[in-house]
Amino acid sequence: MTPARRKIVYAVSFETLGTLVASVALTLMSDASAGSSLVLSALTATIALCWSFVFNTVFEAWEARQPVKGRSLRRRTVHALMFEGGLVLICIPVMAWWLQVGYLEALVYEAGLIALFIAYTYAFTWGFDRIFGLPASAR
Repeated sequence: MTPARRKIVYAVSFETLGTLVASVALTLMSDASAGSSLVLSALTATIALCWSFVFNTVFEAWEARQPVKGRSLRRRTVHALMFEGGLVLICIPVMAWWLQVGYLEALVYEAGLIALFIAYTYAFTWGFDRIFGLPASAR
């Protein structure tokens, strides 16, 4: 699989499953309806899809220059934390606007999603690499 195709398959499959996971979590955490949670999840997934492509392009460029190849627990953890940290900065204002709540309440909801998605990102990426193999940058 070419690097660009791998990134596209990764991002689309990650966000599709992630949208469903986030919808359920938002419905359980907030007063939002399931439909509203699904729309917000789809909106943030679209944002995350764009962020994923940009972030993984930069991460893999950095990774390719590293003398130690492979994806260790530490490298995977740093990847997940950096990805989610950038996404938080983008998504909190969107969530506050959509749910018509303050930034602090949006931050609380986002914190719940962050905890969920750190584990989800790690597990999804591990599974993706097991199915499709490591990218060239990690071999």
